[in-house]
Amino acid sequence: MFLLYGTTCRVLCDNRSVCMKLLVIEDSKRLRDALRQGFEQEGYAVDIAEDGEEGIRFCASYQYEVIVLDLMMPKLDGYGTIKQLRQSGNDTHILVLSAKDQLLDRTSALDMGADDFLLKPFAFEELLARVRALVRRKYGTKSSQLVVDDLTLDTSTKTVLRDGKVLPLSAFEYNCLEYLVMQRGRITTKEQIIDHLHNANDEFQSNVVEVLIYSLRKKLEIEGADSIIKTKRGHGYYIA
Repeated sequence: MFLLYGTTCRVLCDNRSVCMKLLVIEDSKRLRDALRQGFEQEGYAVDIAEDGEEGIRFCASYQYEVIVLDLMMPKLDGYGTIKQLRQSGNDTHILVLSAKDQLLDRTSALDMGADDFLLKPFAFEELLARVRALVRRKYGTKSSQLVVDDLTLDTSTKTVLRDGKVLPLSAFEYNCLEYLVMQRGRITTKEQIIDHLHNANDEFQSNVVEVLIYSLRKKLEIEGADSIIKTKRGHGYYIA
């Protein structure tokens, strides 16, 4: 857990993991790096930008589940960033972090298209909970449990059960499976999986997705049932 107060940061990590990709736009390098470290320790793929202009460029190249956005920044501030993103049709959920505590600041950001507002200083655990809530909203679910036939994923404890048996998945395997379940009914390409498991600066081998899917299927099938991960040849993977 992070306790963030001004520029003070304390880290207590329990190594939980999720599979989602975040963009942090924050001009304070110390806070920006602390947020990246905290989110990555929680398993998120994280890109960081130091102002709104850089953040807009990231959004033009990558898709994110949530954008964590500061308001007071050079070049392009948070208000201008929200305005440009919404005018361009980008509907990514935006969580504003700001030390500006006036009611007008909060209502203005929300009215312009932000989805949530958290005042600085804040507890990192609260920020995590708000991000998780925005991810659930994006994928149209209010429960932390995702159920597909006899498969159950608990996104709060990061555990997977099939037919009542706990599956021993690695963090990457869990992240990939959770993302596919979140996207169930839709084909997910290899590029989309890579994009959501890595940040913009990561390097990876070309067959990383094939290896990951093979490992997942093997573990799912060991438990006595066919894999629920299907392949659409030439397109990608999906869960019906």
